[in-house]
Amino acid sequence: MDDAVRARNAAREALDDIEPDRLREVLFDRLADASMTPGALTILSARALEPGADADADGLAERAAGVQLIYEGLRLTRTLAHEEPWLSGDDGDITGDLDVVAADVLVSRGFYVLARTDAADRAVEVVRAFGRDQTLRRKQDAANTADRNLEADIFTLAVVAGTTAVGGDAPPALLEYAAELARECDAEETLPPATTAFSDATTERIASLSVTSTTDDRVPSSADR
Repeated sequence: MDDAVRARNAAREALDDIEPDRLREVLFDRLADASMTPGALTILSARALEPGADADADGLAERAAGVQLIYEGLRLTRTLAHEEPWLSGDDGDITGDLDVVAADVLVSRGFYVLARTDAADRAVEVVRAFGRDQTLRRKQDAANTADRNLEADIFTLAVVAGTTAVGGDAPPALLEYAAELARECDAEETLPPATTAFSDATTERIASLSVTSTTDDRVPSSADR
């Protein structure tokens, strides 16, 4: 079983008790179509430091699910902010309303999964930064680079969740590298599959930066913008 499949299964498991059934189906449908790149990066980051880490036994899949759920919720929120489906005038169509609820559930459940981990504070930073970026976008009344900060921030969350799971750390150089990885993906709608986004060189780079970085200065992220 590859890491993307593990992340997807763990994310589904985290949502398995959501009711009503229709809402849960909406959530599962989004996961079925989603790129699991953020979740896979979480597991990859842990294995870069601890090659023998077990995604299931060591809780990596669960952390990957938390990262993935937060991303899916914020990505859906971003889409809704752009399209505003409730302005279509069709009172009989509740799809937009369901999507709003789904976005909230995804983010909330992702927070729940990561709440007792060392990635919890970073998760809060990601959501706060996203809110500020979307506010900036509305004020400027045009698409701008702020819209793409989400992927960079989610990738930094992934490496924090992964490295701390095996007792490691994500120093500033590693966080900056994660943000660069996200920018290189440069997708308009969806991220590419993990098999395309990452390579053996990615793992080696993460391991190198985790071991060799000595600075204690925190990397600036969109949370600081």
